[in-house]
Amino acid sequence: MNYTDKIGNKLNELLEKNYDAEAGYKLAKDKIEDSRLKSFFDTQQKERYDFGHQLKAEMKTWGQEPDKGTSVKGDLHRTWMNIKSTFSNDNEEAILEEAIRGEKKAVEEYNEIINNTTLPISTKNILTNHRNRIQETLKTINMLEAAH
Repeated sequence: MNYTDKIGNKLNELLEKNYDAEAGYKLAKDKIEDSRLKSFFDTQQKERYDFGHQLKAEMKTWGQEPDKGTSVKGDLHRTWMNIKSTFSNDNEEAILEEAIRGEKKAVEEYNEIINNTTLPISTKNILTNHRNRIQETLKTINMLEAAH
């Protein structure tokens, strides 16, 4: 089965979102003092880096050219996170709220592509694994926010 340009474009969008999430988690890690949160954000940054490499490898397998770099929208989100955390009385709370917002959006975007019935099984499996990991991360972030 060949990828269509539409699938390739959607996967490139997911790839950009993973670059954005990786950069966002790095920013979050750099903005907080709590060592437990720093460790959590570091783990998430590395996981999104891995997701990006898995997506790129899968795309290349199917003859698609992966995009490189973060998106303008992601850059703007990190700028907002930076501004919000600077002026917030509780930086950790604000950063966790932004992480929750970003992860909810990521789950929606993954689901949109996973529901495409023309995806090869290998791609669907990778995307489902990523989505499930993001859902677990979302649960963890919600628990961390409730503890603050």
